[in-house]
Amino acid sequence: MSQILKKSILAGSILLLAAGGWLVLTSRVAQRDWAASSRTALLLPTGQPQLVSQIPLPVMEGEYCQWVPASASGTLSEPLWQEGSAPRTAAADPRPVVDADRAPVRAIKDSYPTYSAIAVDTNSNEVYLQDENLFGLKVFNRLDNTPPTAAFTEPKRLIGGINTKLEFNCGLYVDQRSGDVYSVNNDTVDTMVVFPRGAEGNAHPMREMETPHGTFGIAVDEGSQELYLTVEHDNAVVVYRKMAEGDETPLRLLQGDKTDLADPHGIVLDTKNGWMFVGNHGSTHRVEGEHEKENWPLDRNQMIRGSGELRPPSITVYPLKASGDIAPLRVIQGPRTQLNWPSNMSIDEERGEIYVANDPDHSILIFKTTDQGDVAPSRIIKGPQTGIQNPTGVFVDSKNDEVWVSNMGNHSATVYSRTASGDAAPLRTIRSAPAGKHALMIGNPGAVEYDSKRDEILVPN
Repeated sequence: MSQILKKSILAGSILLLAAGGWLVLTSRVAQRDWAASSRTALLLPTGQPQLVSQIPLPVMEGEYCQWVPASASGTLSEPLWQEGSAPRTAAADPRPVVDADRAPVRAIKDSYPTYSAIAVDTNSNEVYLQDENLFGLKVFNRLDNTPPTAAFTEPKRLIGGINTKLEFNCGLYVDQRSGDVYSVNNDTVDTMVVFPRGAEGNAHPMREMETPHGTFGIAVDEGSQELYLTVEHDNAVVVYRKMAEGDETPLRLLQGDKTDLADPHGIVLDTKNGWMFVGNHGSTHRVEGEHEKENWPLDRNQMIRGSGELRPPSITVYPLKASGDIAPLRVIQGPRTQLNWPSNMSIDEERGEIYVANDPDHSILIFKTTDQGDVAPSRIIKGPQTGIQNPTGVFVDSKNDEVWVSNMGNHSATVYSRTASGDAAPLRTIRSAPAGKHALMIGNPGAVEYDSKRDEILVPN
C-alpha cells in the first residue's frame, strides 16, 4: 500500500478512483514524496483506475460513500487529469497539493498487547513476551500471576519505540548465558535486533542484522555459534554466524523443491542428535523458468514464483548442517497429527520431545523427536481450563520444569508443568488485559472490505 493511501486512510479520508463505472479504493497512487516534490501526476493506461477526487470520510456513524457510475452527469470534483491530456505539472497548474492530515472519525483497534512469542531467561528469572500488536517486548518476573479480579499485570519493564526497530516481530531467542535478547521482524523492517539483558525503553539495539523478507522463526546452535532463521515466502532456512550483523552473507541456505519446505514458521534444533525441525503451514510454490538454476539461491529482496500448491501442514526434519536442495530425513504430516498452522516450537532435549504452538486449534502438541509420518501427538494440552487461545509461542523451561505459552488470542501467557496433558489448568497466568478480553487479531491488514449483506467488515491479515 502506498504511503499516500496509508496517510489518507489514517487521517480520515479516502481516495476515490473511477474504473469501469465503479468507485474503488486502490493503492495504485503515486507516493506522497513524489507528489510533493514534482507535482507530476501519472496517467494510467485506459481502463485502469484513475484518481478523480479526495473527500473526507462521513462523520455520522452509519453513513457510507455512495456508488456513483462513471456515466453519471458531473463529477465529484474537477479531475486531476483527463484521458488524452498531458500529465498535470506545477507549471501548467499551480494549485497546491495538500496533505489531508486529519484525525480519524472512528477507529477499530486493539489497545492491548498481543503476544507472538515467548522466552524465559532462567538466570534472571524473567519472562520475555513479544508484543506484535503494540510493537515491543514486555518483561515480567517468572513467578508473576495475575489475580482473577485484576485487570492486568504491569510488566517490570518494556522495550519499545522507534529506536528499537521492533515491528511485527515473531521470532524470539534469549541467550541463557549472556542474557542477550534476539528478536526477528516478519514484515516491515526486515531486521533482526539484539538487546542486552536489562535493556529498557526506546533503546537502540546493541546489534542489527538485515534479514530476508518474511523471516519468522529463530533458533541458535550455541555449540557451533550458528543462528538459524526460517523464511516464509521463499520457503527457506538461512544460517548465519550467531554474531552476524549488517548485510552479512549467510553461511548456508536450505531451499528447493526437494526440501518439502512449505511456508516455514517455527524451527528448533536437536544438537544432541544433530537434527533440525521445521514447522510448515503448507502453502508453497515452485521456482520455475530461466532463474531456476542460475539464480539459486534466491536474492533476499527477490521472490521468483511459479506454480503454487497448498499442502497439509507438516514438520520436516533435516540434518543439523543441511544445505541446498535436499530431501528431509523424515516428515510428520497427516490428519492424525492434528497440525494446523504450526507456529513457534520448542524442544526438550532431555525428554526427547518437541512442543508445537498449534495456532487455530488452540492447542500445544507434543511429539517425540523420533516421530515420523501420520502419527498422533504423544500428548496434547488443550481445553477450556488451559486458557490457551491462538497460541503462537511456546518455551520449555527445563530448569524449572515448566512449559510457557504465549496466547495471541487473549493477551496472556500461561505456564504448565512440563508433563502437563489434556485440559490442564495453568500453574500461573500473566494477563495484559481484563479477563475474558479477546484479541481482535488484526495483525497486519493489507486491505479492507464491507460486506453489506452480512453487515461485516472483512480484513485480510
